[in-house]
Amino acid sequence: MNGGDSGRPLAEVLEVLEGAYPLRWAEDWDRPGLVIGDRRDADPSVDRVHLAVDPTLAVVREARAAGAQLLVTHHPLLLRGASFLPADTGKGAVVTELVRVGMSLWCGHTNVDRSSLGTVGAWIRALGLEDVRPLAAGPTDGETAQAARGSELIGLGVVGSPADEVTEGALTVGSLAERIAAVVPETAQGVRFTGDPERPVRRVAVCPGAGDSLLEAAAASGADVFITSDLRHHPALEHLEAAADERAVPALIDVAHAASEALWLPLARDLLTAALPGIAVGISDLSTDPWTGRVDPAALGAPSGRAH
Repeated sequence: MNGGDSGRPLAEVLEVLEGAYPLRWAEDWDRPGLVIGDRRDADPSVDRVHLAVDPTLAVVREARAAGAQLLVTHHPLLLRGASFLPADTGKGAVVTELVRVGMSLWCGHTNVDRSSLGTVGAWIRALGLEDVRPLAAGPTDGETAQAARGSELIGLGVVGSPADEVTEGALTVGSLAERIAAVVPETAQGVRFTGDPERPVRRVAVCPGAGDSLLEAAAASGADVFITSDLRHHPALEHLEAAADERAVPALIDVAHAASEALWLPLARDLLTAALPGIAVGISDLSTDPWTGRVDPAALGAPSGRAH
């Protein structure tokens, strides 16, 4: 798959990505970086990049139809490793398709999460957060906090105050959940929250992606609400029951995992188009959320079992 007259060598595109999202910023267990492709290839073969949250087979086929030579995803393809990749398995089919059409794959995961131009940075912008600080320090927070292209190392999650909510009680858990639902991609799950929807919100903690490991950090942060994904029953309930007064711990807002991280994709597009004029950068139209539907008892005219 050859690029056009505006094409760039793969290494030049990767230099932009890895300059803004240094691989050393990733967690030790993570596997970000170039998964498939040859950064030594000097041919200007990349003139179109496709961005997505997950490297699924459907996404690869969408990228191929768009004419992309490089697919950039947030989640790694082989995070847990693989000994065999036959084409009749999901990941094997992805690798086979990428190699067959000559498309490269680069994944940016926790190194992107921790950048001001990454997933946390996207949430800071979406909610207009000010006076921000890391929700939890990461293992590389002692190093230089500046990277290329204006990217700054933030940490694991962030705590801040919404800038436009200066009136006492203007922002509530319910209105914040509605605001989030308006900016993240629609999913079957929707946006869930706990407790009183009229509870005032002055400080917000957020960790895009799976964040129940940071529930204690959120509780100690002084935040009124913690926004994250993949909240399981027992950790969430134990968090809420940690105090007799429910307002002594942050309320929870649970967003579908892929939707919470899709906010990064426009930032990645802006980064690449600014650094590499002439390169076309597209964002996937596909949802990679595993859930495709739900049954709402109210829609069936059946009692829901509790008031909403």
